[in-house]
Amino acid sequence: MNMITSTTKLPGVIVIEPVVFGDSRGLFKELFKEPAYIRNGVDISFVQDNFSRSSKDVLRGLHFQIKKPQGKLISVLSGCIFDVAVDIDPRSPSYCQWVGVELSDQNHKQLWVPPGYAHGFCVLSESADVHYKCTALYDPADEGGVYWADKSIGVDWPTQSPVISEKDTQLPTLADYWTSRS
Repeated sequence: MNMITSTTKLPGVIVIEPVVFGDSRGLFKELFKEPAYIRNGVDISFVQDNFSRSSKDVLRGLHFQIKKPQGKLISVLSGCIFDVAVDIDPRSPSYCQWVGVELSDQNHKQLWVPPGYAHGFCVLSESADVHYKCTALYDPADEGGVYWADKSIGVDWPTQSPVISEKDTQLPTLADYWTSRS
């Protein structure tokens, strides 16, 4: 499997563009093939696949697991999203920095978000089907998150009217999260 990979300003966060084979019948692409991903810096085992369907302007995030962090390989099966990874490690030189990448069924890009980052996305199309492979099992007792509009992070979300879950509106800022853990 051939692919094009691009590094980002966040260590380990990679944009992946798989090769797409198309003809008059449609297209074919491999969403994951372990040897190719290992050669391109994603050398990790996946234990869970997740799928979500969301409507336009739905904003999910910023989420992470605390003691058993999940790495995520995100793909969009239909529609378009703005996908975000945030460095939440206060010891990191890139702490509070974020990257955002448009992922869609048209550009076929994937985003690799290693364990230890917060992750979220917002839907740009009328709806979007999102698939993500995870490196750790989801554990509701281990989930954490930070407020999507935390000014210290400053994600430039491409929506003026985000649709957010009640739970996500109650998440702390990153500073408050770390203060509550000390």
